[in-house]
Amino acid sequence: MNQKIIIYQVFARLFGNRTVLPIENGTIAENGCGKMLDFDTATLKRIKDMGISHIWYTGVIRHATTTDYSKYGIPLNNPNVVKGNAGSPYAITDYYDIDPDIAVDIDNRMGEFENLLLRTHEVGMNVIIDFVPNHVAREYHSIKKPEGVRDLGEDDDVNKGFDNQNNFYYCPDQKFNPKFDITKGEPYVEIPAKATGNDCFGSTPSINDWYETVKLNYGVDYCDPYGRSYHFSPIPSTWNKMLDILLFWASKGIDGFRCDMAEMVPFEFWSWAICKVKMKYPNILFIGEVYDNNQYGHYVHCGFDFLYDKVCMYDTLRSVICGNSSASSITRQWQITDEYKNNLLYFLENHDEQRIASDFFAGNGNKGVPGVIVSALMNKNPFMLYAGQEYGERGMDKEGFSGLDGRTSIFDYWTIKSLNHAFYNRADMSTSEKELSSIYSNILNIARNEDAIGKGDFFDLMYVNPKSDSFNPQYNYVFLRKYNDEMLLVITNFSDSATQCKVIIPAHAFDCFGMTEQTVEAVDLLSGEKQNAKLLRDKTFDTNVLSYSGRIFKFNLKMKENTYVLNEHNKDEFPPAHTAEHLLNQIMYRFYGCERSKNAHIERKKSKISYLIDHKPSRKEEKAIEDKMNELIDEDLLVTFEFVDREHLPVGVSIDKLPENASETLRIVRIGDYDVCPCVGKHVRSTKQIGRFVILGTNWDENTHTFRIRFKVVN
Repeated sequence: MNQKIIIYQVFARLFGNRTVLPIENGTIAENGCGKMLDFDTATLKRIKDMGISHIWYTGVIRHATTTDYSKYGIPLNNPNVVKGNAGSPYAITDYYDIDPDIAVDIDNRMGEFENLLLRTHEVGMNVIIDFVPNHVAREYHSIKKPEGVRDLGEDDDVNKGFDNQNNFYYCPDQKFNPKFDITKGEPYVEIPAKATGNDCFGSTPSINDWYETVKLNYGVDYCDPYGRSYHFSPIPSTWNKMLDILLFWASKGIDGFRCDMAEMVPFEFWSWAICKVKMKYPNILFIGEVYDNNQYGHYVHCGFDFLYDKVCMYDTLRSVICGNSSASSITRQWQITDEYKNNLLYFLENHDEQRIASDFFAGNGNKGVPGVIVSALMNKNPFMLYAGQEYGERGMDKEGFSGLDGRTSIFDYWTIKSLNHAFYNRADMSTSEKELSSIYSNILNIARNEDAIGKGDFFDLMYVNPKSDSFNPQYNYVFLRKYNDEMLLVITNFSDSATQCKVIIPAHAFDCFGMTEQTVEAVDLLSGEKQNAKLLRDKTFDTNVLSYSGRIFKFNLKMKENTYVLNEHNKDEFPPAHTAEHLLNQIMYRFYGCERSKNAHIERKKSKISYLIDHKPSRKEEKAIEDKMNELIDEDLLVTFEFVDREHLPVGVSIDKLPENASETLRIVRIGDYDVCPCVGKHVRSTKQIGRFVILGTNWDENTHTFRIRFKVVN
């Protein structure tokens, strides 16, 4: 693995929905719905620039819903066995079809998905979709299965409770009769009753069961009077049908499957199916939702690339973030699963879990930042981010079926406010949303681009840093990452107070990493701050760490004192005007298609800047430039930066104009999502600090087509 995998989970139905005030239990007509077309190229580039390598499109396969699509030839579902108006994306009604909710042209919904797949690949991200192997919707019926494919249950002998060639489990001669009313409107009738998805093998599931689903039969007789028995010869019918489904989607060009409730399906099927899929598509990923850490080894040996690490790392980090466990407990959790450390998927949110910022978790998205630093940087394994987490989405809406539970509903038509602000109504985006998203982007790009993270070794420093006046293992977790001569020292602070940390680096770390005692210049990749430090055996590295934050110090073990530097910048420019220069460069590029200026004199009193364009702008055009500048300034876009090497430049960043002696490490400056370019100069923290932009005058040289702008910024 050369680069760390960073997965972005997006629920397509919710992501692009722009309804400002959805109503509880609203229909699709009332509350709206996101579409696949909302993921246009610009949106996908923004997601990728955040440090994302893989995007998991949740809920793209057709599932049960109360919305009527019968005029498109799609069977209508009985609402008595649908959860919520939108329905669960894990109650699949046709494994070979795309959910019509997320299509604009419903008759061409598969074409829209194929175009989404193409767009995602074109911007440089891979695509993951759900594979739901354990259960389907009660009214499963495929209308899109390929010619020659037999439908699930089509050939079942419904007079048998179990048969290894049946696709479902049955309760012969019994009517489906759950412990709640299913007679509202058109009554739901199922004879004989099928077993329910959460291994409920009777005909009377409760409201708390997965009553909207039926269990698939992989050849395991759960009700054998002599104890559970296994019947894998001949190959169960379900095995072949599910393999066909996996190969169907793999042939579309997807890059991975997130396998829902993988541990409810027998190991033998996974070994058989994954092997067959990977023989044809060797690079495709299998990610298993597994909760029993004692079974991790079985699933890795079955062929899974990655497994959810919920019960170990997620539960521990959640407890640390909430103040219920010490940061030092993180050490024990990685040690428990160390044998499979590169096969674990770390996360702090997903569609099943409560939002960090919810009242049910931490109440504030910023409290999760040190947990993100740990889970994204500690090992080589993937990290997953749930859309909205990076903006502090609270999940405190009472959407309908889901209720007020700190989660973002998967059952209702709804809008995620933070995503709506971030992608469609930037003017409504709060300062806290901007600041938190900037922190996430920095962390994820460090995780994605630093070789010490994607390829390097890990050294836990907690054993040699007991509680003292200068270190508190209740709140501080520290470790090293190293690759070749590059070293990262990661220090986190889960406390609500800033702290002065003195981190002991033991002689054992020097021996393991082949380090020599020396003085280094360390750069904090999160803040850009530099400090000289003496690396001495069993001595301390001293620094301050803000509350709910961390430090990611990078230094090179071959460099002597003061030699780890970026390109020197000799200008003593005025930060507001210099930031305005960045914005103006991007405006001129977007208005006229010209290059960024190569001739600029940026000063406090007034500045001059030149562009080569195809015609002399009119007075109206000059006014439009000035107005656009002030519009962007008023948006109060955050100005952030990150450090990258030349091999990991963000999309759209050119280094053609850098001097020949430019360093390998580059500082990339971003102004919101409007402009990004390499620069080592001084900038304001957000665009409102620029002040008002005023054009003082312009000049036009017809011979060279040079347009010269004289401007100032007024605070």
